Amino acid sequence: MGIKRFSLILYTVSAAGVLASWLIGSSQAEPVAPAVNRPALTVRTTTLRPDKWARSLAANGSIVPWQEAIIGAQVQGLRIAEVKVSIGDVVQQGDVLVTLDNFARVGSAPLAAQAHIVAPDAGVISAANANVGSIPKSGDELFRLIRQGRLEWHADLTADELMLIRKGMVAEISVGEGRSIRGRVRAISPSVNPQTRYGYALVTLPESRGIVAGAFARGTFDVSGGKQGLQSLPQSAVMQRGSTTYVLIVGQDNRVHERAVSIGQRQSDRVQIKGGLKANEPVVESGGAFLTEGDVVQVVR
Repeated sequence: MGIKRFSLILYTVSAAGVLASWLIGSSQAEPVAPAVNRPALTVRTTTLRPDKWARSLAANGSIVPWQEAIIGAQVQGLRIAEVKVSIGDVVQQGDVLVTLDNFARVGSAPLAAQAHIVAPDAGVISAANANVGSIPKSGDELFRLIRQGRLEWHADLTADELMLIRKGMVAEISVGEGRSIRGRVRAISPSVNPQTRYGYALVTLPESRGIVAGAFARGTFDVSGGKQGLQSLPQSAVMQRGSTTYVLIVGQDNRVHERAVSIGQRQSDRVQIKGGLKANEPVVESGGAFLTEGDVVQVVR
């Protein structure tokens, strides 16, 4: 009886050993596959592109006279006999604007007096207050004259904008329906209004026909002096988080990494990259908002 029991135990132990050996062999024959990083997103990449842009500054303002002369009576007591011009009339220097009675009386004695009032310069009559039969006082305003018919664009600008403007700088002014005039900066205000915080630049308009003084006008200044070379990326590749502007660089292992960049001006769907990125570094072109640092992407060409 003892021998049978010993044989049974030995048989059980042997069977257990065979089962363990089989399990070990099976484990070695079928190794566990390592984890694979699946791409988070399929993306296209882009790189910095050399561009040439002209930097412009937009502003609003009004059309104003270059200079406006006030024409009045030089002596009093003379009656206006005839008014020869009206608002909008173009006159030449020396043209008669008003004729006056040739004589007035002081007591019982006749006094030779001013016979007419003439235009001091060529230009356009912008205001007229002279009426036949009236007797204006000395110094009363009878007419206003836009000297030489010249108009300007009075552009309203902040202090920061004023510091970008220079005399002689080109400006494109939009007036009327689709009409554009190119002018040049003639004068710049040295200070800003303490209430409005705006100053102004005066832009000479070489062609003033058909333009009305006092009209609202928009315009742009070419503050770059022509096109300048720069590097740019598509707007879709540039992202913002708080005060940080960044792009996503794709590494050789196809993992994305955030890179802070400094940006400049924008034009259409492009953004100037001023620093933080090298010329040939691949950047996620779009869809970066769905990716986080270290994500694996599949790049398509």
